[in-house]
Amino acid sequence: MLQQVNGHSSGSDAQGGKSLREDLQEFLGGEALLHELDDLTKVNPVTLETVLRCLQARYAADMFYTSAGCTLVALNPFKPVPQLYSPALMREYHAAPQPQKLRPHIFAVGEQTYRNVQSLIEPVNQSIIVSGESGAGKTWTSRCLMKFYAVVAASPTSLESHKIAERIEQRILNSNPVMEAFGNACTLRNNNSSRFGKFIQLQLNSAQQMTGAAVQTYLLEKTRVTCQASSERNFHIFYQICKGASVDERLQWHLPEGASFSWLPNPERTLEEDCFQVTREAMLHLGIDIPTQNNIFQVLAGLLHLGNIWFADSKDEAQSCQLMDDAKCSIRTSASLLQLPEDPLLETLQIRTIRAGRQQQVFQKPCSRAECDTRRDCLAKLVYARLFDWLVSVINSSICADPDSWTTFIGLLDVYGFESFPSNSLEQLCINYANEKLQQHFVAHYLRAQQEEYAVEGLDWSFVNYQDNQACLDLIEGSPISICSLINEECRLNRPSSAAQLQTRIESTLAGSPCLGHNKLSREPSFIVVHYAGPVQYHTAGLVEKNKDPVPPELTRLLQQSQDPLLKVLFPMDPEEKSQEEPSGQSRAPVLTVVSKFKASLEQLLQVLHSTTPHYIRCIKPNSQGQAHTFLQEEVLSQLEACGLVETIHISAAGFPIRIPHQNFVERYELLRRLCTRTSPGSHSPSPDEGHSEWSPHTKGATLQPLLQDILHTLPALTQAAATPGDPAEATPVPVHCGRTKVFMTDSMLELLECGRAQVLEQCACCIQGSWRRHRHRKQERQRQAATLIQAAIRSWLARKHIQRMHAAATAIKRTWQKWRIRMAFLASKELDGVQEKHVSQVPLPLGSLLLPQAQTSLLEAIIRLWPLGLVLANAAVGVRGFQRKLVVWACLQLPMGNPSSYAVQTAQEQAGVTSIRALPQGSIKFHCRKSPLPYADICPEPSLHSVTGFNQILLERHSLGHVSYSDLTRLSN
Repeated sequence: MLQQVNGHSSGSDAQGGKSLREDLQEFLGGEALLHELDDLTKVNPVTLETVLRCLQARYAADMFYTSAGCTLVALNPFKPVPQLYSPALMREYHAAPQPQKLRPHIFAVGEQTYRNVQSLIEPVNQSIIVSGESGAGKTWTSRCLMKFYAVVAASPTSLESHKIAERIEQRILNSNPVMEAFGNACTLRNNNSSRFGKFIQLQLNSAQQMTGAAVQTYLLEKTRVTCQASSERNFHIFYQICKGASVDERLQWHLPEGASFSWLPNPERTLEEDCFQVTREAMLHLGIDIPTQNNIFQVLAGLLHLGNIWFADSKDEAQSCQLMDDAKCSIRTSASLLQLPEDPLLETLQIRTIRAGRQQQVFQKPCSRAECDTRRDCLAKLVYARLFDWLVSVINSSICADPDSWTTFIGLLDVYGFESFPSNSLEQLCINYANEKLQQHFVAHYLRAQQEEYAVEGLDWSFVNYQDNQACLDLIEGSPISICSLINEECRLNRPSSAAQLQTRIESTLAGSPCLGHNKLSREPSFIVVHYAGPVQYHTAGLVEKNKDPVPPELTRLLQQSQDPLLKVLFPMDPEEKSQEEPSGQSRAPVLTVVSKFKASLEQLLQVLHSTTPHYIRCIKPNSQGQAHTFLQEEVLSQLEACGLVETIHISAAGFPIRIPHQNFVERYELLRRLCTRTSPGSHSPSPDEGHSEWSPHTKGATLQPLLQDILHTLPALTQAAATPGDPAEATPVPVHCGRTKVFMTDSMLELLECGRAQVLEQCACCIQGSWRRHRHRKQERQRQAATLIQAAIRSWLARKHIQRMHAAATAIKRTWQKWRIRMAFLASKELDGVQEKHVSQVPLPLGSLLLPQAQTSLLEAIIRLWPLGLVLANAAVGVRGFQRKLVVWACLQLPMGNPSSYAVQTAQEQAGVTSIRALPQGSIKFHCRKSPLPYADICPEPSLHSVTGFNQILLERHSLGHVSYSDLTRLSN
């Protein structure tokens, strides 16, 4: 079948192979640019060799993260890179508008999951599956992701909630060193290999703040307590106790310097994980106080001494095996540390209790040396397994939040990687079985489901071949016959199990499976399972016994008699448990095997993963030695083949990773219909009614199709607008397919739609802002006009009030002036009456020339009546001059018209003082200050030679008028 991937053909014919090699050589020629390809879907052509060379170039450039479509590939640097996981880099990815545009990083995956949880429409639980071989860096990746969520998912406002959040963060982070100390060990491939699987559930509230966490563990490799392969070590906690305990603690726990323990191999190796103080501080933060810690370490020390108990072969089968000479001290020390009676402890290890018959008669049978060693190992494994489960429950009680306080979660799955050792048993079978299930989940989620969905939706899609591991899963767990069912059946049979017989049953019953093989050159009974990551040979010896995981009831009863506070908690006296451990012969319950329990927990885990949105991180180990700057192509190539990365890249590059249901698509992108009127007028312009969103969730598919077509018709205009003028390729429409129920598109098309949506929202926001500003301006203008009218009314009212006050004041002044004027006129007339009447009656006027003209007579009478005005005119700088002025003064003074020589008028320049109008010709009369209506009448300054003072300033002229005679008046009038 010829397949088209990224524009290049790849087939089996010679011409296609030649073209492929030419393209490969052309690509490999630009080796300097390989490290710049941060997404493996950009590699052309996509083959194992090209992907391998790209990863090698990026690893050489200290770029350890590369995208592979829907998966993040993480290369283990095998060296500390602090700047790669700094808090500043965490905040940078958290604050970035589009983290996917930054460099590939586990923080980008973490931020993507966190933003998916923040979705306001329908928040969906997220999960991150970290997979890879042992030593590829899965534990470190999970630890960094937990630190990232502890930073970005804790932003409370109040001080009290901030302290609570900090305490939760610290407890979640402190759970890592505790679980790694008790559950990780040094193996041939990894110094810090997780010997158990864990699913950490980070719990978030409605505000997307981390309120707690929960830890679920899977299949602890408890056999490592008593049995370690060559060059491997026991769990880290045993080495931490022996290397980090103080002198007093060594005395208390009977751990002298240089002590040798058979269950503690390779004690001379010092690893970074051998940090006892870090583990103690983490346990303290989790709520495990110092006395409880000492109790835990005392029990662990008792298990170490229990491993030094060795038995000698018994010469008589009726006699129990005796202790070796060096083991007597160890049994005493172990019993003391575990607070168990020494004799019952030794008896339980040496003698087996058997219940037989209907009467349940009790028989005691001495155990062989091998049985004594098995019972000793079983006791140690039982105590350690219970202790590990108790620690997990304590951690959960410390970090788990109230169910009502959280709404969503982000899950981190850190499970053991695929393993293949020279000798593989039940532990490796379960571990590889779990990896097969996770690989099938990945295949089902991203590969098979994606292509099947294309076919169901009616898309024209060329299928890509991918590796399906369903046949291997059917071989391991299938129904009705499988490897697990045959092993469980051997456990249920009440007969001794034979390794060769189990091998024969498996090969004969499952011979038709393509994933089952056989190594004819193997001396030990075994079978081969062809996993997705490669074939693995499993030895059948001891397989059934490990699956049974038998716990003799007398061992449990012995531990229940312990006076140790911790062992009392781990082994309580429970009647129900006792009845289950000692069932009757007729009502014996089915044995719950290790495989059954592991399969049930694994199914439960997969149900949780199926209910979440998964994200995948593939950890790759560059070399097996754990050396930095070392990239072994053969080892990396085998891992790429095992995880199916190339098939993932093929489908991610050629497919449509974005799938949106019609309903959600119309809800989110219906705004783009507003662009129709501007982009394509007349073709698909919506009606006025269509401009408003009248769509409801109950709209039928027939109604959705016109809306979808209106939205999709805006895509060419969006593509053309997003294209640069010099790049015509960008103007080509990105393929978008509208299926029966969903719309399929690429990441670039989704980004284009989001840009168009943001543009429409910006235009709507500008329109709303313009309308609001116009409304606010109109409102301010109306307020300004109203204020102007109010101000005008107030000012007019104030003006009227002022005019009214001024008018009233003027009226009062006028009335007062009129009264004063009448009074003054009366006083003046009264004063002048006597003089006027006297001169008029006594001085006879000559007839003819002496008579004044009629006009002058009228003027004289007017002046007499208005004598104050005459005084003013006489004092003015301009006005009447010459004789007229003198006449005015004469008339105003009402001087007698008799003999001119008998009267003389003197001005102020001729004599000082005040001259009265009543003065006789014989001399002047001084007038002393008397109240007068005229201005300055009441002022009596000192007399001056050059000033005039006195009554009414009668002497007005500064130059002397002289003596005006009657003849002069007559001559002037003529």
